[in-house]
Amino acid sequence: MSSVVTADPLETLTFDNRFVNTLPADPEHRNNRREVRNACYSLVEPTPVAKPHVLSYSPEASALLDLTEEQCRTPSFAEILAGNRLLPGMQPFAMRYGGHQFGSWAGQLGDGRAINLGEIVNRRGRRWTLQLKGAGPTPYSRRADGLAVLRSSLREFICSEAMHHLGIPTTRALSLVTTGEQVLRDMFYDGHPCHEPGAVVCRLAPSFLRFGNFEIHTATGEIELLRQLVDYSLVTDFADLSAKPGPDGYLAWFSEICRRTGELVVHWMRVGFVHGVLNTDNMSILGLTIDYGPYGWLEDYDPSWTPNTTDAQGRRYCYGNQPQIALWNLVQLANAIYPLIEESEPLQAALDVYRKTFQRGWRQALADKLGLTGREDGDDSLMQRTLELLAEQHLDMTIFFRRLADLPADPSIPIDFPSFFADAYYQNATGEPGQAPLNDWLSAYRTRIGTANGDDQQHRRTMMNRVNPKYVFRNYLAQLAIEQAEQGDASLIEELLEVLRRPYDEQPGKEKFAQRRPEWARNRAGCSMLSCSS
Repeated sequence: MSSVVTADPLETLTFDNRFVNTLPADPEHRNNRREVRNACYSLVEPTPVAKPHVLSYSPEASALLDLTEEQCRTPSFAEILAGNRLLPGMQPFAMRYGGHQFGSWAGQLGDGRAINLGEIVNRRGRRWTLQLKGAGPTPYSRRADGLAVLRSSLREFICSEAMHHLGIPTTRALSLVTTGEQVLRDMFYDGHPCHEPGAVVCRLAPSFLRFGNFEIHTATGEIELLRQLVDYSLVTDFADLSAKPGPDGYLAWFSEICRRTGELVVHWMRVGFVHGVLNTDNMSILGLTIDYGPYGWLEDYDPSWTPNTTDAQGRRYCYGNQPQIALWNLVQLANAIYPLIEESEPLQAALDVYRKTFQRGWRQALADKLGLTGREDGDDSLMQRTLELLAEQHLDMTIFFRRLADLPADPSIPIDFPSFFADAYYQNATGEPGQAPLNDWLSAYRTRIGTANGDDQQHRRTMMNRVNPKYVFRNYLAQLAIEQAEQGDASLIEELLEVLRRPYDEQPGKEKFAQRRPEWARNRAGCSMLSCSS
């Protein structure tokens, strides 16, 4: 059992723990796998590990908790964020929730390898929940061990912070702690498991509530408990709405979730991010990116690409399907809260908020990526043709749009498309669509940006570079960092964190982190498609 710290620099943290103090707990306190009923969570403590060591931490995330660098470097920081010790005021628990997985109801799921340590209110009055991922089993672990390996933990740690600096709503990552223990994993689900270094990530979010938290109560007929949970979320997570519990307040709550989800998906599509597992239990009601598993970035542009090996057959969660899947998931949430409203028309109106938010936002995002100001006839056609060209030419999405900002608008300056965008090519542009269509696109695009911006090339370049990142956390970079970290070398983690803090800046000397996926990584494990164990 974890021990309680009696005197520690981290005791500056103030725990509020409104979730556990407001909502009903599982009356059973034994930590055994089971079906839980009539509860929102189960009290459970982390499992201590042999030798916790802080491999890395995020100064930006620690600042959200008012922690200093000195506090993050104390021995107890590792002990606490590995789950070996508890601070006074911590009330560890695992959430109960269900979910639709790959389109089918999966029943009870819950925090199978996540344990919330408690809720902190910082000096600015902001609420943050500390959650350990990989800190041992809970009643919701089913047949799993509740642990995590360094491979998957490193990917979540770096990507959480990288997404934040890209301007994408996300849960945050405070620390990456190795455990000094080995964890058995079958990475490829091929019957050949092996031992890997264990690790724990400490995640931060104002709330970790998911669509599935509400679905489980409706599915089990716990309507009064559903009402309590929505009331709690409305008052705590959506206080800015100034809405009161009741049907009108619930509709305002749901409409805001739809709006935030629409904005989130626009951001994903804007940078070419593919979540990989958009089950309803992986959808945050706050519109945050949550649960970084087999994610990836589009490299050679293919809307049907998924990073998830489990999804390779159906490609339900591929890049191009994300907008529709997010809507499908919102429909499941609407079904879950229907008993509180008992009218379908206002729920449909809220779902239309998602559609309009995404459609308007995605069109604006494409216009911004292309450097188009104002609106002109033919813009939609130009946007669509640009995306088609990316796919036809096997172009790296990130590199193409970044390079596009340097394209001279003056049509008298000759441009050879394959040469100008050479760094973005994964294949030579020797086949279809041929040179003539490339020249047609170039002519149409240069004419459009010429009318929009005149001779102000630098202004256009500056505006485009604000929305088109130069650096994203590509899977091959993650794999290189994993291989070094497994040998005890965290230097690449720190270098990547530093580069990804400023993804829209040029950063001379760091260009190697902006290169397209190398050929050696095309089919290498961890560099392309990944399993949910990743």
